[in-house]
Amino acid sequence: MTFRYKLTLEYDGGGFVGWQRQANGLSVQQALEEAVERFCGETVASVAAGRTDAGVHATGQVAQIDLTREVGPGTLRDALNFHLKPLPVSVLSAERAPEGFHARFSAVQRRYLYRIVNRRAPLALDARRAWRVPQPLDAEKMHRAAQALVGRHDFTSFRASLCQAASPVKTLDLLEVARCGEEITIRAEARSFLHHQVRNMVGSLRLVGEGRWSEADIVRALEARDRSAAGPTAPAHGLYLIEVRY
Repeated sequence: MTFRYKLTLEYDGGGFVGWQRQANGLSVQQALEEAVERFCGETVASVAAGRTDAGVHATGQVAQIDLTREVGPGTLRDALNFHLKPLPVSVLSAERAPEGFHARFSAVQRRYLYRIVNRRAPLALDARRAWRVPQPLDAEKMHRAAQALVGRHDFTSFRASLCQAASPVKTLDLLEVARCGEEITIRAEARSFLHHQVRNMVGSLRLVGEGRWSEADIVRALEARDRSAAGPTAPAHGLYLIEVRY
């Protein structure tokens, strides 16, 4: 008999090769699984709701682990956090997962946040946590252009060349651009995303904000169904997985 636990995690992705285990460095998945083994001696294969890339952060990642013995949720949370030190990963909560729960396949919506700091001066505190864009950006134009991407579309133009998704068709529930002082936030919500989809959309919206592209250019890029028709990929360090809904 096994006991499945749902974990909600926060991490700074800057020092990791991404969520998924890889041969070229430490992943968040490896860090979590090694913490479990140090705690209770069990070798587990964790599963996450979103396999974030190298440099991408999370404030609400969800993962599952299966243990052969029952552990109090508070005890599990505290023990894993003890064994994760000094890595920048925190287990915010642990709970027994409901019957049939799967961290990836049970998710009905994923929410991402992208942070742009729009200023000339370099970033001292947020150097690895936001994208500094020195050119003035018009956030209102970016938001209006973003609405062309909301809905069910073929997002081939905003898909990484190595994306392994079976289909480029996705339904984007929300894409919202807002400014607060020198910071511009871009929020994206969907059941699932293509590889690099959010970062490619952000890179294209930056062109709109700079005045180099119009709203019509976003539509043309979408309809082209060609990655070369869209803008550049925004850097990973501005992206956060902030919530997974079930």
